[in-house]
Amino acid sequence: MNRLFGAKSNAPKPTLNSAISNVDTRIESIDVKLAKLNAELSTHQQRLSRMRDGPGKTAIKQKAIKILQQRKMYESQKDQLQQQSWNMEQAGMMQDNLKNTMATVDAMKTTQKELKKQYGKVDIDKIERMQDEMADLMDIGNDIQESISRSYEVPEDVDEAELDAELEALGEEVDFGAEGIGEGEMPSYLQDSGGVPSFIDEAPVAGKAKEAAQ
Repeated sequence: MNRLFGAKSNAPKPTLNSAISNVDTRIESIDVKLAKLNAELSTHQQRLSRMRDGPGKTAIKQKAIKILQQRKMYESQKDQLQQQSWNMEQAGMMQDNLKNTMATVDAMKTTQKELKKQYGKVDIDKIERMQDEMADLMDIGNDIQESISRSYEVPEDVDEAELDAELEALGEEVDFGAEGIGEGEMPSYLQDSGGVPSFIDEAPVAGKAKEAAQ
């Protein structure tokens, strides 16, 4: 069987990158050949421009025509190889995009599993009860603040107009008392209480008062 179909090859299969590299190498070798043909063609053109018509010029012209034919053949091969290289590069980009997509999908699956595991530990009912209790505590705190910051109003049976009149009367008595007390006289509130308090032994002397002040 091996004689008919050959032995099974154990050589590694070519990769896309290696195939692109081989094609690029062939393109580079064709570029070298094209540069050589262009140089020869330029030399023949210069010689033809200086020669007169005759058998020698005709022979050089035939050589130039053959060089042009070769150049067209190599240019056609180069175009085909460049197209092959471009197709393989596109396939490589699609392969890379597919790998990236699969990696993204795997990461999303892993994240989904972790989220399910974490959210499975969360008790929604417990959180809602805690939120309700917090709301009740906030309401109680607001009620307490309103209660302790409440201002006390004047009793309804007290007439504010009477209080204003009494306040004005007190002001007039103070003014009148200040005008009626002369120098050296005792104020009325001291007269009613029996004079100078008993803890004062004697009235201050002007000279001693000045010495004490100094």
